[in-house]
Amino acid sequence: MKHLIRTAAALAFATAALPALAATDSPVGKWKTIDDKTHEVKSIVEITENHGLLEGKVLQVLKSDKGPHPVCDECDGDRKGKPIEGMTIMWGLKKSGDEWSGGQILDPAKGKIYKVTLTLVDGGQKLDVHGYIGFSLLGRSQEWVRAE
Repeated sequence: MKHLIRTAAALAFATAALPALAATDSPVGKWKTIDDKTHEVKSIVEITENHGLLEGKVLQVLKSDKGPHPVCDECDGDRKGKPIEGMTIMWGLKKSGDEWSGGQILDPAKGKIYKVTLTLVDGGQKLDVHGYIGFSLLGRSQEWVRAE
């Protein structure tokens, strides 16, 4: 009986750990964006999957030069003047080997849209977000840290 209880407890623990392990092999989840210069957390972005494509939405802006609830003054079209919190800033990414690519990312500070690739690093605890125009060699990367 004691052996059965231990086995059940071990199985329950292993089953509870599975979702946490599975989450680290995909960018889906909440991420802290990190300022390149100050290394401070700038915002929380949630990446979700919709019909096999990833998209990212700003849940919360933590640091901004434009005050506590910044709007996208530099954006064009429907996004112009809209709050950055709640805004979808990344869309259209598909899994391709060890990365997610084929999508675009908006830099709300500049109002510019770039091509983007995502690569998980450090066992899925960090995300290399590489934005570029034209060729991916000519872009810049930012490291995001998993917030969950």
